[in-house]
Amino acid sequence: MDKKIILRNKKSNFYPVILAGGRGTRFWPLSRKRRAKQLLALDGKQTMIQQTVARLSKLSSRERFWIITNEDLQREIARQLPSLGKRQIIAEPLGRNTAPAIGLAAFILLRSDPDAVIGMFPSDHVIGDEDKYRDVLQRGIAIAASGENIVVLGIHPTRAETGYGYIEAGEAFDGKGQRVRRFTEKPNEERAEEFLKAGNYFWNSGMFLWSARTLTNALREHLPKTAPLLEQIAAAFGTSKFLITFRKLYPKCENISIDYAVLEPRSLKGKDSNLYCLPAEFGWNDLGSWTALHEHHVGKRAPKDGNLISGQGIFTLNAQGNYVHAPTKFVAVVGVDNLVVVETKDALLITTRDQAQDVGKIVKHLDEKKLHKLV
Repeated sequence: MDKKIILRNKKSNFYPVILAGGRGTRFWPLSRKRRAKQLLALDGKQTMIQQTVARLSKLSSRERFWIITNEDLQREIARQLPSLGKRQIIAEPLGRNTAPAIGLAAFILLRSDPDAVIGMFPSDHVIGDEDKYRDVLQRGIAIAASGENIVVLGIHPTRAETGYGYIEAGEAFDGKGQRVRRFTEKPNEERAEEFLKAGNYFWNSGMFLWSARTLTNALREHLPKTAPLLEQIAAAFGTSKFLITFRKLYPKCENISIDYAVLEPRSLKGKDSNLYCLPAEFGWNDLGSWTALHEHHVGKRAPKDGNLISGQGIFTLNAQGNYVHAPTKFVAVVGVDNLVVVETKDALLITTRDQAQDVGKIVKHLDEKKLHKLV
């Protein structure tokens, strides 16, 4: 294929598939098993998953949305998204990572619409400019519909982040994107610094576009043991045997991300990989921790002292850069900097913004101690 991709003038059938099975442990104690991060209103009145569905609704009708989640969250997601039918919210009997989750959706959709183009989206990201976001997606949908192409939205890195996957971009095509040379999952700090300095690397946003046919073919190639299981489950979808088949076969699927399963091995094919990256210039944030949430809100409101505090009355003195969530109490913050304090009815978190990435370890401890009421 030459530098200018050929876009066919046929209408694509776009299906947003939103992955919403994560626990959001770094947002404990607000985030819990039955009310995880994606079901919290962290950036406005709507919850994260409600915002995700709302901004995609201009690109697809509600009956084409699919949510892949878990049994703990299924009921609350259905309550928060009443415009979606129950059959559109699929609860995994066991978490098997992103490859089986998006793969199951692809096999189901291929049976009902051979021309389906799937967008894979996390349920808990923030998008600053939604018009630009939809413009990029429309371009990506057209590329995905035009052949055996896989499109990833890449984020220009602003720091040497070790918590994200990276995309090495190569040859330009059609003036708006680049071929993908390689995917690298979560490098160490030294390599992340190299990627930042190189200038041709993007963060992997976790947002992908491909036709159902392209994805199912890729899974058959790269996950030959898992693909037939997903195909059998999809064949039972809509019948009385679906739940039994799902619960029996899905745990046998490989526990692997779509990045490791398909994208990394596909990138080794070079120009034959049909992998494309579209730069995402629309203000993206994955709100991965309390620190990221603090930085996001400070960027929007820019308080002089950097304190973001919710409470029934507030007093601050000689304090800067603190994030405090205690909505039912009077909050006084005196002589401390860069703390994160989050209160719920049954738990209190106190940490520093520098250590907020480790909050997930608390949940691991609570799981090990079988303190189920706190998770």
